[in-house]
Amino acid sequence: MSTITRRGESQWQAKVRRKGFPAQTRTFLYKEDAERWARATERELETSGFIDRRKAESLSFADVLRDYQKDVTPNKKSAVMESEKIDLFLKDATLPSLSMAHLSSAEIAAWRDRRLKKVSGATVNRELTILSSIVNHVRRERGLHVENPVSMVKRPPAGRARDRRLSAEEEAYLFAALGKAPRRGDGTFGDGARNAYLAPIFKLALETAMRRGELLSLQWECIDLEGRTAHLADTKNGDARTVPLSTRAVAVFKALPKPHKGQVFPMSPVALRKAFGRGLERARQSYAADCAAQGRDADATFLQDVHFHDTRHEAASRLAEKLSNVLELSAVTGHRDLRMLKRYYHPRPEDLAKKLG
Repeated sequence: MSTITRRGESQWQAKVRRKGFPAQTRTFLYKEDAERWARATERELETSGFIDRRKAESLSFADVLRDYQKDVTPNKKSAVMESEKIDLFLKDATLPSLSMAHLSSAEIAAWRDRRLKKVSGATVNRELTILSSIVNHVRRERGLHVENPVSMVKRPPAGRARDRRLSAEEEAYLFAALGKAPRRGDGTFGDGARNAYLAPIFKLALETAMRRGELLSLQWECIDLEGRTAHLADTKNGDARTVPLSTRAVAVFKALPKPHKGQVFPMSPVALRKAFGRGLERARQSYAADCAAQGRDADATFLQDVHFHDTRHEAASRLAEKLSNVLELSAVTGHRDLRMLKRYYHPRPEDLAKKLG
């Protein structure tokens, strides 16, 4: 049954009780609205279509994001990047201000459209996956009776797989820019990177096809320079993997600053990303200056649209020239699905032409 009572001079409280269900209460400015809500709630209770929305209405999506970031994200391999994405969600003009009851597919679709003006469809799809995981988690852990609105939103086309490869000139300029900056007599630094590990980690990425996270997790006790292997106890797909090392890769390890203990590359994913971005910019500037000095036109695409992860494409393509057996190649790169390996193997047509004779 339902009761409507007046509260103060301008509010009406509707209360609906039914055996076996929690009492439902809501306050309205107008009596007609209170009566309408009470009738609708009674109908839901009678038809077993009742959904207790009180928790969802009182819980803000901002609180859900912060709790997930604090309690769940730190236990993931991608904790740093996921935390950055959650910070991005929290800065949105609309999403954080919504309650879980009002987090609708229309709001998620509007957010998707705003993001597509800034980033690619593939990036938006990854972010939608994170949002979906967060909503599903709070539904399970807090017993919220809400639909997952992300599942009802159309995802944008992911676009073509990346096939960016470095030219010999691009690689030369980039290596020069990533090299450690010399320290001048007055204590200032010359052109180059402040981080002595930046060029070595880039070289190893090109030699081994290891992912950024795998390179950063490397421990010296897992490196066997005599046997020319590097053991990865925990990889992206969850399997351990031992990576064979070329003579150039071994030389990189031997040249790294001593003592050779603990973490091989003592830097965070965020620090690497920012340092690599600064190195790219230095390389572009150096190339433009050299072109101007030589009186030739600079290539507008030179070192544009380059990411550190592109080293995995480049390395896989180079390794494929040495390892003709695809199973051997997948053992090095760590791909369990050969279809995924194909996305990383991008041979140059001119190289294939040479093989044809």
